[in-house]
Amino acid sequence: MNIKFKKLNNSIIKCKKCPRLIKFSKKISIIKRKQNISEVYWGKPVTGFGDIKAKLMIIGLAPAAHGGTRTGRAFTGDKSGNFLFNCLYAAGISNLHTSIHIKDGLKLNSTYVTNILKCVPPDDKPLGVELNNCSNYFDREIQGLKNLKVIITLGKVAFDNCLKFYKKNFIIDKKLIFKHGVKYFLPDGKILIPSYHPSPRNVNTKVINIQKMMSILKMAKKFSKL
Repeated sequence: MNIKFKKLNNSIIKCKKCPRLIKFSKKISIIKRKQNISEVYWGKPVTGFGDIKAKLMIIGLAPAAHGGTRTGRAFTGDKSGNFLFNCLYAAGISNLHTSIHIKDGLKLNSTYVTNILKCVPPDDKPLGVELNNCSNYFDREIQGLKNLKVIITLGKVAFDNCLKFYKKNFIIDKKLIFKHGVKYFLPDGKILIPSYHPSPRNVNTKVINIQKMMSILKMAKKFSKL
Protein backbone atom coordinates (compact mmCIF):
# COMPACT_ATOMS: atom_id res chain seq x y z
CA MET A 1 0.00 0.00 0.00
CA ASN A 2 1.36 3.42 -0.93
CA ILE A 3 1.77 6.37 1.44
CA LYS A 4 -1.33 8.19 0.15
CA PHE A 5 -3.61 5.27 0.92
CA LYS A 6 -1.97 4.70 4.31
CA LYS A 7 -2.64 8.33 5.23
CA LEU A 8 -6.19 8.12 3.89
CA ASN A 9 -6.95 4.95 5.82
CA ASN A 10 -5.49 6.39 9.04
CA SER A 11 -7.73 9.45 8.58
CA ILE A 12 -10.78 7.22 8.08
CA ILE A 13 -10.09 5.07 11.15
CA LYS A 14 -9.59 8.13 13.38
CA CYS A 15 -12.60 10.03 11.99
CA LYS A 16 -15.18 11.33 14.48
CA LYS A 17 -17.13 13.68 12.19
CA CYS A 18 -20.47 11.95 12.82
CA PRO A 19 -21.20 11.57 16.57
CA ARG A 20 -24.37 9.53 15.92
CA LEU A 21 -22.45 6.92 13.94
CA ILE A 22 -19.49 6.76 16.34
CA LYS A 23 -21.92 6.28 19.24
CA PHE A 24 -23.81 3.55 17.38
CA SER A 25 -20.61 1.68 16.42
CA LYS A 26 -19.45 1.71 20.04
CA LYS A 27 -22.86 0.53 21.25
CA ILE A 28 -22.77 -2.44 18.86
CA SER A 29 -19.23 -3.28 19.96
CA ILE A 30 -20.30 -3.43 23.61
CA ILE A 31 -23.67 -5.18 23.27
CA LYS A 32 -22.45 -7.54 20.48
CA ARG A 33 -24.36 -10.45 18.97
CA LYS A 34 -24.82 -13.77 20.79
CA GLN A 35 -22.72 -15.84 18.38
CA ASN A 36 -19.90 -13.25 18.55
CA ILE A 37 -20.14 -12.44 22.26
CA SER A 38 -16.56 -13.52 23.02
CA GLU A 39 -15.05 -11.50 20.16
CA VAL A 40 -13.47 -8.06 20.33
CA TYR A 41 -15.32 -5.87 17.83
CA TRP A 42 -13.45 -3.42 15.59
CA GLY A 43 -16.00 -0.71 16.44
CA LYS A 44 -14.45 2.07 14.35
CA PRO A 45 -14.83 3.43 10.79
CA VAL A 46 -13.99 0.77 8.19
CA THR A 47 -11.62 1.49 5.29
CA GLY A 48 -11.72 0.06 1.79
CA PHE A 49 -9.37 -2.79 0.90
CA GLY A 50 -7.85 -4.58 -2.06
CA ASP A 51 -5.43 -3.75 -4.85
CA ILE A 52 -4.53 -0.05 -5.13
CA LYS A 53 -3.61 -0.74 -8.76
CA ALA A 54 -7.17 -1.95 -9.27
CA LYS A 55 -8.97 -1.76 -12.58
CA LEU A 56 -12.29 -2.62 -10.87
CA MET A 57 -13.91 -0.88 -7.89
CA ILE A 58 -16.90 -2.36 -6.03
CA ILE A 59 -18.84 0.04 -3.79
CA GLY A 60 -21.38 -0.81 -1.10
CA LEU A 61 -23.38 1.39 1.27
CA ALA A 62 -21.79 0.88 4.72
CA PRO A 63 -20.14 -1.77 6.91
CA ALA A 64 -22.63 -4.20 8.47
CA ALA A 65 -23.26 -3.99 12.22
CA HIS A 66 -21.89 -7.48 12.89
CA GLY A 67 -19.87 -7.73 9.67
CA GLY A 68 -17.38 -4.95 8.92
CA THR A 69 -18.02 -3.19 12.22
CA ARG A 70 -17.05 -6.43 13.97
CA THR A 71 -14.21 -7.62 11.72
CA GLY A 72 -12.74 -4.30 10.58
CA ARG A 73 -13.02 -5.09 6.85
CA ALA A 74 -15.79 -4.24 4.41
CA PHE A 75 -18.13 -7.11 3.41
CA THR A 76 -16.37 -9.42 5.85
CA GLY A 77 -18.19 -11.69 8.28
CA ASP A 78 -21.77 -11.06 7.11
CA LYS A 79 -24.29 -12.61 4.69
CA SER A 80 -23.95 -9.89 2.05
CA GLY A 81 -20.22 -10.51 1.98
CA ASN A 82 -20.71 -14.29 1.78
CA PHE A 83 -22.87 -13.85 -1.32
CA LEU A 84 -20.54 -11.28 -2.89
CA PHE A 85 -17.32 -13.24 -2.36
CA ASN A 86 -18.87 -16.48 -3.52
CA CYS A 87 -19.53 -14.70 -6.82
CA LEU A 88 -16.13 -12.96 -6.90
CA TYR A 89 -14.42 -16.31 -6.40
CA ALA A 90 -16.48 -17.91 -9.18
CA ALA A 91 -15.55 -14.99 -11.46
CA GLY A 92 -11.83 -15.40 -10.71
CA ILE A 93 -11.63 -12.05 -8.90
CA SER A 94 -11.07 -13.37 -5.36
CA ASN A 95 -8.81 -16.21 -4.20
CA LEU A 96 -11.36 -17.25 -1.52
CA HIS A 97 -15.11 -17.87 -1.78
CA THR A 98 -15.79 -16.37 1.65
CA SER A 99 -14.56 -13.34 3.58
CA ILE A 100 -14.56 -14.33 7.24
CA HIS A 101 -11.99 -12.25 9.11
CA ILE A 102 -9.25 -9.73 8.38
CA LYS A 103 -6.44 -12.32 8.50
CA ASP A 104 -8.10 -15.01 6.37
CA GLY A 105 -5.62 -14.60 3.48
CA LEU A 106 -8.14 -13.03 1.09
CA LYS A 107 -6.63 -11.42 -2.01
CA LEU A 108 -8.41 -9.60 -4.82
CA ASN A 109 -7.38 -9.60 -8.46
CA SER A 110 -6.97 -5.96 -9.55
CA THR A 111 -10.05 -5.03 -7.51
CA TYR A 112 -10.76 -2.59 -4.68
CA VAL A 113 -13.79 -2.96 -2.38
CA THR A 114 -15.15 -0.10 -0.28
CA ASN A 115 -18.29 1.54 1.09
CA ILE A 116 -19.69 5.01 0.52
CA LEU A 117 -20.17 5.37 4.28
CA LYS A 118 -17.34 4.16 6.50
CA CYS A 119 -19.48 3.63 9.63
CA VAL A 120 -22.61 1.56 10.16
CA PRO A 121 -25.76 3.75 10.39
CA PRO A 122 -28.73 2.81 12.62
CA ASP A 123 -31.33 0.85 10.58
CA ASP A 124 -28.99 1.09 7.57
CA LYS A 125 -30.30 4.62 7.00
CA PRO A 126 -27.56 7.27 6.84
CA LEU A 127 -28.38 10.96 7.14
CA GLY A 128 -27.52 13.33 4.32
CA VAL A 129 -24.99 15.15 6.48
CA GLU A 130 -23.26 11.84 7.28
CA LEU A 131 -22.97 10.94 3.61
CA ASN A 132 -21.58 14.42 2.92
CA ASN A 133 -19.07 14.12 5.76
CA CYS A 134 -17.82 10.80 4.36
CA SER A 135 -17.78 11.86 0.71
CA ASN A 136 -14.27 13.30 1.00
CA TYR A 137 -12.89 9.86 1.86
CA PHE A 138 -14.62 8.24 -1.10
CA ASP A 139 -13.42 11.03 -3.41
CA ARG A 140 -9.83 10.39 -2.31
CA GLU A 141 -10.22 6.64 -2.82
CA ILE A 142 -11.51 6.95 -6.36
CA GLN A 143 -8.88 9.57 -7.24
CA GLY A 144 -6.14 7.35 -5.79
CA LEU A 145 -7.01 4.37 -7.98
CA LYS A 146 -5.07 5.51 -11.04
CA ASN A 147 -5.70 2.36 -13.14
CA LEU A 148 -9.45 2.24 -12.51
CA LYS A 149 -11.62 1.34 -15.50
CA VAL A 150 -14.92 -0.06 -14.16
CA ILE A 151 -17.04 0.80 -11.10
CA ILE A 152 -19.79 -1.49 -9.76
CA THR A 153 -22.17 0.17 -7.28
CA LEU A 154 -24.14 -2.15 -5.00
CA GLY A 155 -27.49 -0.47 -4.33
CA LYS A 156 -29.00 2.90 -5.18
CA VAL A 157 -27.33 4.87 -2.35
CA ALA A 158 -23.88 3.78 -3.55
CA PHE A 159 -24.87 4.62 -7.14
CA ASP A 160 -26.21 8.08 -6.23
CA ASN A 161 -23.19 8.99 -4.12
CA CYS A 162 -20.71 7.77 -6.71
CA LEU A 163 -22.46 10.06 -9.19
CA LYS A 164 -22.08 12.96 -6.73
CA PHE A 165 -18.32 12.66 -7.14
CA TYR A 166 -18.66 12.89 -10.91
CA LYS A 167 -21.09 15.81 -10.77
CA LYS A 168 -18.61 17.72 -8.58
CA ASN A 169 -15.72 17.11 -10.96
CA PHE A 170 -17.20 16.70 -14.45
CA ILE A 171 -20.08 17.81 -16.63
CA ILE A 172 -22.61 15.01 -17.10
CA ASP A 173 -24.91 15.87 -19.97
CA LYS A 174 -27.53 13.18 -19.42
CA LYS A 175 -29.43 11.80 -16.46
CA LEU A 176 -28.09 8.47 -15.22
CA ILE A 177 -30.75 6.29 -13.62
CA PHE A 178 -30.18 3.39 -11.25
CA LYS A 179 -31.02 0.22 -13.13
CA HIS A 180 -29.46 -3.16 -12.45
CA GLY A 181 -26.96 -4.29 -15.05
CA VAL A 182 -26.92 -1.25 -17.33
CA LYS A 183 -23.63 0.21 -18.52
CA TYR A 184 -22.89 3.93 -18.33
CA PHE A 185 -19.85 5.61 -19.85
CA LEU A 186 -18.56 8.29 -17.48
CA PRO A 187 -16.90 11.57 -18.57
CA ASP A 188 -13.42 10.35 -17.59
CA GLY A 189 -13.73 7.18 -19.69
CA LYS A 190 -14.63 4.82 -16.85
CA ILE A 191 -17.67 2.53 -17.01
CA LEU A 192 -20.28 2.55 -14.24
CA ILE A 193 -22.44 -0.56 -13.71
CA PRO A 194 -25.23 -0.36 -11.10
CA SER A 195 -26.24 -3.55 -9.28
CA TYR A 196 -28.80 -4.44 -6.66
CA HIS A 197 -27.18 -4.80 -3.25
CA PRO A 198 -26.63 -8.45 -2.20
CA SER A 199 -28.38 -7.91 1.14
CA PRO A 200 -30.10 -10.93 2.71
CA ARG A 201 -33.48 -9.31 1.96
CA ASN A 202 -32.65 -8.86 -1.73
CA VAL A 203 -31.20 -12.36 -1.99
CA ASN A 204 -34.15 -13.98 -0.19
CA THR A 205 -36.72 -12.17 -2.34
CA LYS A 206 -34.77 -13.01 -5.54
CA VAL A 207 -34.21 -9.33 -6.37
CA ILE A 208 -30.59 -10.39 -6.83
CA ASN A 209 -29.31 -13.90 -7.43
CA ILE A 210 -26.02 -15.55 -8.36
CA GLN A 211 -26.80 -15.44 -12.10
CA LYS A 212 -27.54 -11.71 -12.03
CA MET A 213 -24.40 -10.92 -10.07
CA MET A 214 -22.21 -13.16 -12.22
CA SER A 215 -23.51 -11.44 -15.34
CA ILE A 216 -22.38 -8.07 -13.96
CA LEU A 217 -18.99 -9.39 -12.87
CA LYS A 218 -18.37 -10.95 -16.28
CA MET A 219 -19.24 -7.63 -17.92
CA ALA A 220 -16.91 -5.79 -15.52
CA LYS A 221 -14.05 -8.22 -16.24
CA LYS A 222 -14.52 -7.79 -19.97
CA PHE A 223 -14.43 -3.98 -19.92
CA SER A 224 -11.68 -3.66 -17.32
CA LYS A 225 -9.62 -6.36 -19.06
CA LEU A 226 -9.07 -8.18 -15.79
